[in-house]
Amino acid sequence: MSRPRIVIVGAGFAGYRTAQILSRTARGRAEIVMLNPTDYFLYLPLLPQVAAGILEPRRVTVSLSGTLPEVKLVLGEAGRIDLDARQVHYTGPEGEGGTLSYDRLVLAAGSVNKLLPIPGVAEHAHGFRGLPEALYLRDHVTRQVELAAATDDPKRCASRCTFVVVGAGYTGTEVAAHGQLFTDAQVAKQPLRTGMRPRWILLDIAERVLPELDERLSRTADAVLRERGVDVRMGTSVKEATSDGVLLTDGEFVDTRTLVWCVGVRPDPLAESLGLPMERGRLLVDPHLQVPGRPEVFACGDAAAVPDLENPGSYTPMTAQHAWRQGKVCAHNIAASFGDGERQAYRHKDLGFVVDLGGAKAAANPLGVNLSGVAAGAVTRGYHLAAMPGNRVRVAADWLLDAVLPRQAVQLGLVRSWSVPLDTASPEVARVPGRPLGDTPFPGGAGPADPARNQPGGEPARNQPGGEPAKNQPGGEPARNQPGDEPAKGSPDAGGKALAPPPDQPEPGPDVAPGPVRRTDRPSQGDA
Repeated sequence: MSRPRIVIVGAGFAGYRTAQILSRTARGRAEIVMLNPTDYFLYLPLLPQVAAGILEPRRVTVSLSGTLPEVKLVLGEAGRIDLDARQVHYTGPEGEGGTLSYDRLVLAAGSVNKLLPIPGVAEHAHGFRGLPEALYLRDHVTRQVELAAATDDPKRCASRCTFVVVGAGYTGTEVAAHGQLFTDAQVAKQPLRTGMRPRWILLDIAERVLPELDERLSRTADAVLRERGVDVRMGTSVKEATSDGVLLTDGEFVDTRTLVWCVGVRPDPLAESLGLPMERGRLLVDPHLQVPGRPEVFACGDAAAVPDLENPGSYTPMTAQHAWRQGKVCAHNIAASFGDGERQAYRHKDLGFVVDLGGAKAAANPLGVNLSGVAAGAVTRGYHLAAMPGNRVRVAADWLLDAVLPRQAVQLGLVRSWSVPLDTASPEVARVPGRPLGDTPFPGGAGPADPARNQPGGEPARNQPGGEPAKNQPGGEPARNQPGDEPAKGSPDAGGKALAPPPDQPEPGPDVAPGPVRRTDRPSQGDA
């Protein structure tokens, strides 16, 4: 008799934890298959340290095959799920189609960048949810400081050394905190014009930094940022973005070459494509993480609207902490569906939050105990080491080296601006030139492929946590073009004509992977 097959879509916090627990519980009695565009789990909370040069990129990635030996990894991006036939159609890393049948399905596809209808943001801003974006930001910031130090024009120097971060939630706060330290260390060796220093601006329309967390954590983070020199502006956001700077909602125009978008995330559109009951883009499930009417389908993490039994009438937030715990409950309930154990309802107890502010500073409230300064820094790093499913020694070694050695402020030039557009459903995939949109058949005969789901090897897991719920932003409809240089050849312009690739890129051919990352799930005015 063949073993039942469990297919897990996504390898973020929820999907990885589900696979980890199931592989121990099943003990070979079930075939566990993980469908994910990359061969690694990304520990997103430490990504700001990659951008700041503290950690090397591979430190925050954990090998799936190396840590989940009992789980079969299939590289690909889920494109269509046939619930009646119990099949998942996907696109492989080189554009090939495939199909996976299942007895149990776990949807843990996570979330993607949330765009808001603000003119110019799609062209001129960059997100912060994947390794390519972190590497790009590290190179870009280094380059701006180097160019600023070499110019004799004070206005140009100030523009290059002004960095604007939108979104004062968890991610944006850490990016600004680490960024200020990184640029200050850089100009200490390569001074700017007399009286000038790098300027980081943190914007949010909320009343305080870290609005989702305890107010005492917010005060601690705010104090550290301001002491460090970060220009914190609450109740303010971007009204329009241009190539020369950003127009703020208070009427001020800020000259800058850097706009980092950390506003928030929205559930992966794959969940909505199922045609099942939704809650603000998240798939509705019962407390046991099962889809009503589809007992063979489970969902957890950012893609699932899980009832919060501690707060009746609400749903659990989209955080890594919830995703990790839900993955464990999901695994136990799948085992129970095969007669191994009893089902569990998902309940949680808040263990507190940690926010790394760079250096020895942090804000933390483990088990409700509010900490700041060095003590919070030690707790924060200890928490991350305990939470990571791998690479702990390597991460600790990088931290030790960073404490005793200066950071290397060099540009590797591996990721270009046009390679990491904000308008993408796959933030961990660098954009490449390739075939025209819709050129690759959609697996399962469903019609033209969504180009955002057709990217080459290293296509990211779109289930990574780390963003905060988006705040309401003013402005009109977002521009629909990709940021950076010229669009890749084969991408139609407004007139339907193919455009030439960037001059430093190869011509498309049979060995060139599919083209630009592109989202089709644009936010409407209601999303804002």
